Amino acid sequence: MRYAIPAVILAALIALFAIGLRKDPSKIPSPLIGKPAPMFNLPTLAGRGFSAADLKGHATVVNFWASWCTPCLDEHPVLLELSRSGVVIIGMNYKDEPAAAQAWLAQHGNPFQLVAQDLDGRVAIDWGVYGVPETFIVDAQGTIVHKQVGALTREVWQREIAPLMGGPRPVAGGQ
Repeated sequence: MRYAIPAVILAALIALFAIGLRKDPSKIPSPLIGKPAPMFNLPTLAGRGFSAADLKGHATVVNFWASWCTPCLDEHPVLLELSRSGVVIIGMNYKDEPAAAQAWLAQHGNPFQLVAQDLDGRVAIDWGVYGVPETFIVDAQGTIVHKQVGALTREVWQREIAPLMGGPRPVAGGQ
């Protein structure tokens, strides 16, 4: 009897860990799904302002990335392909030097209609970003409808995200 309580507690902990190991870490639920995109106002690499209000009117992919992020380079060909097909992609450059971001985009190509600079990471915190890359889908009303943790793949795009986009249109503007 003396060892029964610790054995039951140990068995319960093992069961909880086993359940947790079966979960996909890229499926971290976001409390922002179904809610308006958090308010922000950031400078862009091109020197103009960009805010949450600018996300309204068209379905948009919002991608948090950085030049120092290795998985960001892994997903980059997918973003380039999506951009060429007319998908609106906004880059949120996370805790990065503007010169490093510009050099990285010049070297690897720029899939973004514009790149906002989240220099201190505060906007990423408001969006619930755990680390880069993370991608959000914002509908035409400015509501977050999906969150992708980790590198975006073609398979994830086709299976989970493309059905949510509803006919994306390119937006005018530059970096």
